[in-house]
Amino acid sequence: QVQLVESGGGLVQAGGSLRLSCAASGSIFSAYFMGWYRQAPGKQREMVATITAGGSTEYADSVKGRATISRDNAKNTVFLQMSSLKPQDTAIYYCHAIIVGRAYWGQGTQVTVSS
Repeated sequence: QVQLVESGGGLVQAGGSLRLSCAASGSIFSAYFMGWYRQAPGKQREMVATITAGGSTEYADSVKGRATISRDNAKNTVFLQMSSLKPQDTAIYYCHAIIVGRAYWGQGTQVTVSS
């Protein structure tokens, strides 16, 4: 069973930045497909950014140019750096992993951007 633990959320002013971290259990982290998703109140969960085992990345149009996903395989950790935050970035951010075709989710971390 893989466990994902997010950290780094909180309250930030519009225009600010933050970095989310997701620590994953397991010995083959380098092979994991990882991603960040978010869910705002009353809305569906949406992809924010993903990163493959080889380091290829994809971003939602809403965060392109403001977000960077990265991974540190030595620390079993994936990061999401976001800048120029907007109130519409307010959501619960979830870490996501796909390992040998099975999906895993973290418990989520709240990000609130005040205007």
